[in-house]
Amino acid sequence: MKLATGLTLAIPALLFAGSLQAADAPVVVTSIKPVHSLVSAIMEGVGKPELIVDGAASPHTYNLKPSNARALQDAKVIFWVGPGLEAFLEKPLQSLGSDAIVARLDEAPGLVKLPFREGGAFEAHDDADEHAEADHDHDHETAEAGHDHDHEHGAFDTHLWLDPMNAKAMATEITTTLVAADPENALTYEANAKALDDRLDALDKEIAATVSPVKDKPFVVFHDAYQYFEHRYHIRVAGSITVSPETIPGAERVSEIHKKIGDLGATCVFAEPQFQPRLVNVVIEGTKAKSGVLDPEAATLPAGPDLYFTLMRGIAASMKDCLSRAA
Repeated sequence: MKLATGLTLAIPALLFAGSLQAADAPVVVTSIKPVHSLVSAIMEGVGKPELIVDGAASPHTYNLKPSNARALQDAKVIFWVGPGLEAFLEKPLQSLGSDAIVARLDEAPGLVKLPFREGGAFEAHDDADEHAEADHDHDHETAEAGHDHDHEHGAFDTHLWLDPMNAKAMATEITTTLVAADPENALTYEANAKALDDRLDALDKEIAATVSPVKDKPFVVFHDAYQYFEHRYHIRVAGSITVSPETIPGAERVSEIHKKIGDLGATCVFAEPQFQPRLVNVVIEGTKAKSGVLDPEAATLPAGPDLYFTLMRGIAASMKDCLSRAA
């Protein structure tokens, strides 16, 4: 009877302790889905971060909602890539997020940053002039020295997460920030970060094996968002329909791209879920090129800790599928 009474008293106490832990979890806000995924993986067992750019929205064209503003005001920690990608957040972070710890992940130590390419990179690839092996192998110290603290808008390509080695660097910065903001949960953050690091290494090897059979086939993308993926896996992006997705190309540009597809022997042209897929149909009309879809910002994927892995596998699989079908 005493045992039963003790259990009866213990159950509410355990429930109370659990609710107290949840209440004590820091309010964490993230900008885009890939960042949210990495933060979610590191916060598992502690809490769930909030996401600003949800659904099929793009950070290139996003307008802050009242619910986003409230989240920023309540946040203890805010993670974003930086003003080169989420320009819509720059001013709100100075006002609404002024009491939070704001972590710019484009400043994470160890990142490889690649210069922003002008003109859509429509040039034939010369095998003798392939990217230096140091770039492919990610000599982080050299790359960081070359682009150290160069944070003007557009100074470097901000799609940093499309290289799993950059994702590892971002995850380390996320972990350091969370441990500083919430030391009581440091052991959980650090254990989760170690598991995530191992998964990212395995993912890197998996993607390399997936794209290896088609890496020498040139293709065209909707906008120039993939050079980190390109450098990491030695693939041949021949160019992009537009440099920036905010700028829809005119008739002259579309005509130029159509000609270049034939001249360069581009085998696939990839659309993106958020932007003008009909343009892809226009530029491949009358050519032998196939069409496919790439989703660099995970517009079509549900948010969560596994999103990053689904995103990267999806890009690799789409490339392999379209390029394998191409002549």
